[in-house]
Amino acid sequence: MTLQISTNTAAHRASYNLGKNNSMLQRSFDRLSSGKKLVSPIQDPGSLAVSMKLSAAINRIAGAQNNSQNALSFLEVQDGMLETVGNIIDRMSELKGLSSQDPMKSAQDKATYDNEFRDLQVQLWDISQQKFNGVSLFANYVSTDTDGVYGSDFTVFAGENQGNFLNRDNTMTIYTSAEGSEGSKVSVFKASLLSALSVLQDGNDEQTYDPDQVQALNAAAAVGSNTKVHFASSTIDQTMTLAQISVNVISAALENIAFLRAQNGGVQSRLSFNLQSLAQQKTNMRAALGRIVDADIAEETTQLSKYQVLSQAAAAMLTQANANTELALMLLR
Repeated sequence: MTLQISTNTAAHRASYNLGKNNSMLQRSFDRLSSGKKLVSPIQDPGSLAVSMKLSAAINRIAGAQNNSQNALSFLEVQDGMLETVGNIIDRMSELKGLSSQDPMKSAQDKATYDNEFRDLQVQLWDISQQKFNGVSLFANYVSTDTDGVYGSDFTVFAGENQGNFLNRDNTMTIYTSAEGSEGSKVSVFKASLLSALSVLQDGNDEQTYDPDQVQALNAAAAVGSNTKVHFASSTIDQTMTLAQISVNVISAALENIAFLRAQNGGVQSRLSFNLQSLAQQKTNMRAALGRIVDADIAEETTQLSKYQVLSQAAAAMLTQANANTELALMLLR
């Protein structure tokens, strides 16, 4: 066995092991204090790249959830307005019966019913102008350029034949996935309320609201004629009287509102299921991300104890190795 002073191999090895154990001990400290398994890209660059992409996807899903929730809120407010419109139309039908089917009503009584009927028409107009966070709940004009003049075409309500007038709808596209415009989308309708309240007495399917013709059409409307009547008017002087419409026309307007509410409910249903799907995706992706980046606390505490012991042992061995040089000094004395 050689005895050297210049090169203490045992001390160098003990020092190396002490540094290595301290490094692993520090890594355990970092993982336990942060709760993350990946505290440095050096440890696993591939997993770090995957975790960054998963984290970005989770954030995009959160954005899609927010979009869907806002769209659902828009539809809920819109449906509340449509429910009120339905109640108003129902009241109009009641007024028609009260004014025309009771021989005991005087001319003044009928005038009173007419006044309420005309006020309700103005109320319908006011409802049609309601907004949600600055966005119109209902549409009068199409949002696309169909004839070279932006916003010049009126929206069309055609009930079951609405598919024939898709270029004259007014919809908002809601992105409902983490892929943005490349993923799933839901069309939220700005219901054509004024168009639905513009009823052709001859039963023609295409219904539009033309504000320039309201007064003229309503003035010309008469029971049994084949003219269009508007149930919503911006001013009293443009409104109809009860004598100018039939119960059938009121019933047609009520059916149109029922169709709009059903359309609204269908989109709400889809958005609700979409929100459930997004919530599940978000939960599962968070679990996947956790498997990659989260530290196993039980394992790390075990490693911590291990490297604490090894570091103390290495420090003790380094002390012993440095003490070996004293043997050489004893021989030199």
